[in-house]
Amino acid sequence: MTRICLIGAGPSGMSMLYHLAKMEEQGKCIPDVVCYEKQSNCGGLWNFDWRTGVDEHGEPIHGSMYRHLWTNLAKECFELPDYTFDHHFGKSIPSFTTREVTLDYLSGRWKTVNATKFVRLNTIVKNVVYNPDEDNFTVWARDQVEDKDLPSEQFSHIVVATGHFSVPNMPYFKGVETFPGRVLHSHDFRDAREFKGKELLVIGSSFSAEDISLQCVKFGAKSIVCSSRSGPMGFKWPEEIKEKPLLERIEGQTVFFKDGTFTEVDAIIYCTGYKHTFSFLPDNLRLQTENTLYPPNLYKGIVWIKTGNNKLMYIGMQNQYYTMTMFDVQSFWACRVILGEKTLPERDIMETDMSRWIQKLERVTSIPDGIDFQTEYVMDLCGDSGYQHNLDVKDIFQDLNRKRKESIITYKDNVFKSKFTGTVSCKHHKPFMSVFDDSYDAIVN
Repeated sequence: MTRICLIGAGPSGMSMLYHLAKMEEQGKCIPDVVCYEKQSNCGGLWNFDWRTGVDEHGEPIHGSMYRHLWTNLAKECFELPDYTFDHHFGKSIPSFTTREVTLDYLSGRWKTVNATKFVRLNTIVKNVVYNPDEDNFTVWARDQVEDKDLPSEQFSHIVVATGHFSVPNMPYFKGVETFPGRVLHSHDFRDAREFKGKELLVIGSSFSAEDISLQCVKFGAKSIVCSSRSGPMGFKWPEEIKEKPLLERIEGQTVFFKDGTFTEVDAIIYCTGYKHTFSFLPDNLRLQTENTLYPPNLYKGIVWIKTGNNKLMYIGMQNQYYTMTMFDVQSFWACRVILGEKTLPERDIMETDMSRWIQKLERVTSIPDGIDFQTEYVMDLCGDSGYQHNLDVKDIFQDLNRKRKESIITYKDNVFKSKFTGTVSCKHHKPFMSVFDDSYDAIVN
């Protein structure tokens, strides 16, 4: 009997539940589905939690969201084709939105088919084992509210949709233990106002480094030094932000860089990425990878081929340019496979397909290359699954990337046209660097 265990009710997991509920609504017979979600709400990373460290149940805080966060992508890059922003809000809104507005949009789609009916909130999966003799999985979970272990359950399929932005990667730098100020990872960053008047060191060169640096300047930080091993980010920064090569060592409040320069700072913020960590899975089922556009041992970036008889799947484990739409087509593809509407090829064909993508990935050397690569991947899934919409928005991505390079300060003031409605977003009433209210009303109304 087909029975699905879905782990995680964030954007990836809820896309899976949306498609299953939609299929049920269309009269299809869907299998029994149980979605385990350790938080008290659906939405995953898009839920704001003021806490850091552990929650009331002693579990690590999942979320990395902070106050005043705006999306790094224009909404036209992640708009869902069958549930547009215009449809949800009943009008045009700015291209760049905030956390609260984005979550409101995503949850609106789930509500159209009551996708949350499959979710068991406050329930954490502790262990998963594959049983080769029975060709199924045993899952052990814990009810965190009742503080008790639940009876084990059997499933034919496991779908892991926990995301990979909740376990910080914190490299060691010599002397960090001598630093007298605040040291934190971006995972624990909650409010830029904490650093008003401070001199900061930000380590890293990806989206979180650029966004947190700008947020801190916006809310009054005195100065910021950005340090990374990959070289300058190449933006025209405001005068408060300077770039340095990789941090070499720390002596008290003084930080030394590889070029021999040094400065004093009040706080250090690590924007050094996250680890793929699936503590509930044994080694033979666990994806072990760096953050990459095509993780190893996943056919179509989804099916785990090492063990589990192709019945263990991962959704949303790639490094991402495409986000919600990629999760959506991955989920649709997975649903069709599990329901028997699509048959997987022989193992040698799957391995050849994976090798082909890995070879393509080796030729990716820039952000534009990465956008092209992921566009091709998403469109391949669309064709292979019979997904009814064209998700190719690489022109918007490339235009957005150019605008970021032209002005990191003003690129969020730009507007873009929806691929699915043809609507050009309205402009926000103030420039991004002058907006200090990130509430729903401030953005939508």
